[in-house]
Amino acid sequence: MGIMAMSEKEVKIRDAKIDAFDFIDRNNKEIAKIGDAIFYFAELGMQEFRTSEYAIDAISKAGFDVEIGIAGMPSAWIATWGSGKPVVAVVFEGDALPNSSQVSGVPEEKPIIAGAPGHAEGHNTNVAVTLGAAVAAKTVMEKKAIPGTIKLFFSPAEEQFISRPYMLRDGYFAGVDVFFHPHLMSDFSTTYGIRQYANIAAEFIFHGRSASSRMAPWMGRNALDAVTLMDVGWSLMRQQLEPSQRSHRAVLAGGDQASVIPKYAKMEWGFTNQTMEQASETFKKAKKIAEGAAIMTGCTYEVNLLSTCWPTRANQTMAEIIQKNMEMVGMPKWSKEEETLAKTLQKKINVPIVGLQKKITPLREAKQRASSNDSGCITWVMPCGFFYFPANIPGCEFHSWPAGVSLATTIAHKAEINGAKVLAASMLDLFCEEAWLRKVKKSFKEEIGDARYFEVMPPDQKPPVDLNREQMEKWRPVMKKFYIKKKVHWKSALSG
Repeated sequence: MGIMAMSEKEVKIRDAKIDAFDFIDRNNKEIAKIGDAIFYFAELGMQEFRTSEYAIDAISKAGFDVEIGIAGMPSAWIATWGSGKPVVAVVFEGDALPNSSQVSGVPEEKPIIAGAPGHAEGHNTNVAVTLGAAVAAKTVMEKKAIPGTIKLFFSPAEEQFISRPYMLRDGYFAGVDVFFHPHLMSDFSTTYGIRQYANIAAEFIFHGRSASSRMAPWMGRNALDAVTLMDVGWSLMRQQLEPSQRSHRAVLAGGDQASVIPKYAKMEWGFTNQTMEQASETFKKAKKIAEGAAIMTGCTYEVNLLSTCWPTRANQTMAEIIQKNMEMVGMPKWSKEEETLAKTLQKKINVPIVGLQKKITPLREAKQRASSNDSGCITWVMPCGFFYFPANIPGCEFHSWPAGVSLATTIAHKAEINGAKVLAASMLDLFCEEAWLRKVKKSFKEEIGDARYFEVMPPDQKPPVDLNREQMEKWRPVMKKFYIKKKVHWKSALSG
């Protein structure tokens, strides 16, 4: 569409986006610095303190007000700028994964520190995209006196589905009109519709009585036996469960040595299904099996609910806005060296040798998958715009070493810049054009229909703030020498 065919409002919105893109290009090294710094912090869920501090420093320098420790989680925060309506939010995460350390840019398995946590899904790049976009949008809104409020929600422990249900339950999303959720992938794409499954995560803790395994085992009550019986009982239950369900577990504690009957044992379970109603029914059955295991062993048990994720859904109108801006921004231009790295890695892990993605994926309706995300609860309360930006190498599955290869390279840097441009432009569309916001809200009501969000998280449930604490206390001292110490310094001037 030529300038002569555009309305005055369309020209203003286009010019606002161009200014945002100019800001992002001027700050491309600072945005890359954010992603790289967090890559080397590599903090596990609920322990993202270095990550939070670094991001808070960057967003505070841009003029945002930050409230730290929201919903009872010390590493969670909200950054706010602006006033009045509309209120446009972005949710993002920065947690890493255990035993996933990987040297970035090396197409073979090579940990930075063997056994240490690492970014094997790339949440470090999510932070870079979000902060870059938000500061760009804020800078343009100030320059052009565009009204509205930006809110950024830093959400701990996404890998364990924890923080956002607490934030929603405790009222932190009150007044928000819409929200975006950017996430890396190997493609540049957006979808609409129901995307993921519901998930309930809980710890089952059994308490017994210690005794000598050799001298007086009859005096004991074996908590590990209770864990074993629950595991066997659930395995036998699976035949009577819906084919759509997924259930998985890890034994977190089971005794100290063979000569002592364990008085304490703990396992974590995840129960996944297509709807929250189905996941809740599965969870009820699991609690009955735990009760039976406790009765059979003479133990007592308790259940500690960790998280409750609704299926994520994405709004079609917001997907249309995002898609339009993806096509405006375009794919990153990959270098020969970046293509070589991608193809070398693809050959190494025996996946199709296709290099990096070259074309934007067409807009499409989502297919529901058995993955989950703790933003799901919010997507049933307000419209969500979800999109992927291409910071990963095609064929690299998350949660494995190949997914860490690109995350602090120019592949990630270029994807962060283009992702930030798409997010900033999409935010500006909603701030500048009331008609878009009305259409988003209207389509959301039509998509939701009679479905209503109901709270699964008990009102007195506390978030597990000590989750992963011991691991990070072990690893931080040896990871510290790899930290990037240079802070972000925004170049705030706009051209024109």
